[in-house]
Amino acid sequence: MRKLLKKIRDFYLVKVRWSKYEIGKNFHAGRNVIIWAKDKLQIGDNFYIGRYSFIESNATIGNNVIIANYVCLVGRYDHHYQQIGIPTRLASQIQDDQYNWKGLHLKITIEDDVWIGVGSIILSGVTIGKGSIIAAGSVVTKDVEPYSIYGGNPAKKICPRFDSEEQQAEHIRMYDLNYSKK
Repeated sequence: MRKLLKKIRDFYLVKVRWSKYEIGKNFHAGRNVIIWAKDKLQIGDNFYIGRYSFIESNATIGNNVIIANYVCLVGRYDHHYQQIGIPTRLASQIQDDQYNWKGLHLKITIEDDVWIGVGSIILSGVTIGKGSIIAAGSVVTKDVEPYSIYGGNPAKKICPRFDSEEQQAEHIRMYDLNYSKK
């Protein structure tokens, strides 16, 4: 019964609440997830986003992506903090129709087969390469190389995802064989 209720809830989220976004099949969102994009949000197949996470940025997210609990995808310039004589709290925001400051065309790109650990923050303008892992609690401010593990604040490369180039090549071969769209 619980699985059925989750499926119904996910169906409602995709087809009603977030219907203006492009969301692939086998989508699941945990409790209290918030999704908003100014212009465009594309999410691939087999996507999971954990409880209390939010997306508040234009984004393209690939297939087979896991976003853990309490993860934030946010814009760098969501408030016009350089408006002369206006407190940041009252300044124009990216959500405003007339907003014309920095960040309007920045987006987050998360490629296929990515895992983003609990409590991480990803800033707009960043690309997370295919097959990468972002360690829990990281703040990603720059692009992430494919098949790498990044962590820290700001996030830096810790190591490759696989122990050898042969393992990585075999993973890519098997992934493409089993999960790439033909």
